[in-house]
Amino acid sequence: MLKKITNLSVNLVQKYLPDPFLFCILLTLVVYVGGMLMTAQGPIAMINHWYNGFWNLLAFSMQMVLVLVTGHTLAQAPVMQKALKALAKPANTPAKAILFVNFFASVACLLNWGFGLVVGALYARQLAKDVKGVDYRLLIASAYAGFLVWHGGLSGSIPLTLATASPELAKITMGVVVDPVSTSTTIFSTFNMVIVMVLLFTVPFICLFMHPDPQSTISADPSTFKDTARQIDTAQANKSPADWMEHSSLFSLLVGLLGLIFVVSYFYQSGFELNLNIVNFIFLFAAIILHGTPRHFLDAINEATKGASGIILQFPFYAGIMGMMTGANAEGVSGAILMSNWFVDTATTTTFPLFTFLSAGLVNFFVPSGGGHWAVQAPIMMPAGAALGVPVAKTAMAIAWGDAWADMIQPFWALPALAIAGLGARDIMGYCIIILLYSGLIIGAGLTFL
Repeated sequence: MLKKITNLSVNLVQKYLPDPFLFCILLTLVVYVGGMLMTAQGPIAMINHWYNGFWNLLAFSMQMVLVLVTGHTLAQAPVMQKALKALAKPANTPAKAILFVNFFASVACLLNWGFGLVVGALYARQLAKDVKGVDYRLLIASAYAGFLVWHGGLSGSIPLTLATASPELAKITMGVVVDPVSTSTTIFSTFNMVIVMVLLFTVPFICLFMHPDPQSTISADPSTFKDTARQIDTAQANKSPADWMEHSSLFSLLVGLLGLIFVVSYFYQSGFELNLNIVNFIFLFAAIILHGTPRHFLDAINEATKGASGIILQFPFYAGIMGMMTGANAEGVSGAILMSNWFVDTATTTTFPLFTFLSAGLVNFFVPSGGGHWAVQAPIMMPAGAALGVPVAKTAMAIAWGDAWADMIQPFWALPALAIAGLGARDIMGYCIIILLYSGLIIGAGLTFL
């Protein structure tokens, strides 16, 4: 039964889902027209909101480009190729490959979402090389599905924001949260841990049950795994001082040592706090050291940057969509506020966490950034939840889970994984829809009854 539903979902997505950039353009037009209709703002006002938001994700876009490029470059180092191959050895059948890749990616995303997003896709690539008969599309979808649990893990931006003392905390929650909220009531709460554990140990089997029959299985294109590493050309390396420097490991080791000293110092002072900047820093300098010579490193990074075009092109458009969704009229009303208010108006004390989760999923489709999402929904949902007697930690985690849940059908976050895999959004989104439906039931039930 599940395979029939999956086949229907995959076929519909293959037929109707456009390229991610065209999807982004269509979403832009829908939000533009919808914003005028919902908030009674003129066409020029909406265009201004669009432009005002267009460049708001530049810093984040660069971080995401570096997540992709540095992670991919690191994976091309010979020692990392051996490590990935060793990790792939136990998963020597298609069934094991699907189970292993989702569980591995999920655990990695619980530790740090940026790290998990990249290493999950890289692990899937390695499995596709080594395991015969596994469907490559489902393998990458299973790796990306690990991203589902990130906002319930150690790098969840909303619970970490709540746990950090800041003057902005009271402001953005409309005075509901004045003092920091401990992660013991958010990330490490019973309801959150139960949701995470159920997803962690059941989603791999949902992925497995979706595997197509052997005659319908699509393997990876061998050209996807082109090895970019180059052997040292001794004659070229000795040709001139410049060539010698490019093929000498001395300079890589020296600059790598500087990076290593900083990483050790950083973790000693921060208590092993991970964020995108330090993850990218580690990936970058580890790649410089492990590739051995500047020439090998540059060859690998030149290859890795080829997959970054989707992020560079599409992230500004999504920032523009966010600008239109959050752009308010003279009365202070925006499209995102109207969406959230509709769910608030129909909720009770019991159903409020569920409705908050669903509204967060809907808003995330248009505002796919965790920080932007919190800025939109916190001023609405936190006071409403407090008025109904819902604990602030429960409301905040409902927003967080809605944000992560909708990522399963939002191409925004799939772009780095797709670039690493050499696939398009329509190749994996049919499977992701099934994961979305299943996980929605688990998360919704956990937020309602726990």
